[in-house]
Amino acid sequence: MPQDAVIDVTVEALPDIARLEAIWKELEARATHSFYLSWLWIGTWLRHLPGGAQPHILVARTSNRIVGLAIICRRSTWSFGPHARARWLLNETGDVRFDRLFIEYNNILAERSLADATRVACLEALAQHLRYSDQLVLSGIDPDFELAACRTAGRAGLLTDVRADDTARWIDFAEVRRKGGNFRATLGRNTRQAVSRAMRLYTERGPIAFQTMEGTLEALAAFDLLAELHQARWGRKGAFANPSFRRFHEDLIALGVPTGTVRISRTLAGDQTIGVLYNFVHDGRVYNYQSGFLFERDGRLKPGLISHVLAIEDSIGRGECSYDFLAGFSGHKSHLANAEHPMKWIAIGRDGPERRIEAKLRGAKRVLGTIAANMKEAMA
Repeated sequence: MPQDAVIDVTVEALPDIARLEAIWKELEARATHSFYLSWLWIGTWLRHLPGGAQPHILVARTSNRIVGLAIICRRSTWSFGPHARARWLLNETGDVRFDRLFIEYNNILAERSLADATRVACLEALAQHLRYSDQLVLSGIDPDFELAACRTAGRAGLLTDVRADDTARWIDFAEVRRKGGNFRATLGRNTRQAVSRAMRLYTERGPIAFQTMEGTLEALAAFDLLAELHQARWGRKGAFANPSFRRFHEDLIALGVPTGTVRISRTLAGDQTIGVLYNFVHDGRVYNYQSGFLFERDGRLKPGLISHVLAIEDSIGRGECSYDFLAGFSGHKSHLANAEHPMKWIAIGRDGPERRIEAKLRGAKRVLGTIAANMKEAMA
């Protein structure tokens, strides 16, 4: 398809989900995209939308052929001004509790032959759609999409604010294989020693086993255990404090385990489960979404480190291409990863007193977050 094809973009009422599924899957087969733009994620997300969500569908067409799709939700919010503002969110709802599902590698599903042109056309249409104090919110986006969004905003006379930034650390298996295929041998000396010591201590309880749950029922049972371990660690701050989080993932697991797209595994020392990992698998890439570990007083026991090392080795053995920890800080991520992706959460809108106040508050929050993260990394 010619790169100079005319692309028309519209924001339309959300069609019946069954009809949208057929349209989405047909385009998905012609697109290169992350797990978070798969119908498994998007379709499950749509079926669990909270009350008050106002979903629309963004559709890009050329010659009556659909080349781009995304879900856009509108949400009215109050901040520092006298009037409510509308936020238009890409593949999110604007409901803070529900959006703790935490989309990453967010983008517009686009036909690979016209991907760049389609995304620019969609961003331009969304920028033109903004009125007065409206904002366009793009969460969990990569540098290429951020650059396209910033350029589009500049051409439209709009400003871009970084609401948050983070780094997704990952293991590139091509690098591991280039060095002989032994993952542990690629780790730093201190990390190798920590793995060996923890494995030796766990082995005193019995053989260490890494098990992938093959059936839906056993996967859901392991997910229950993951939730129990996670909440024991995090309490009210944990993801499972929100009931909708659990319902969403139970549906996702039931749909994804039979196809191998959802992978839940347990790590055992003897007959005791010390870790449960909840991963997604898409296009040879494994995404580590959630976990639950049995933490004990003995700091030499490292259930997270051991569980991830075994999962990574299992993935390498399956012939997959990478293992992605996604955004967020945790000691094992920096010790195990050999690559990283920057990730941004941005808002696009017109300048004004409200925007400037919000930008200053976000800047102060980011500085404090950076200080806290550096302190954690130094202590890890």
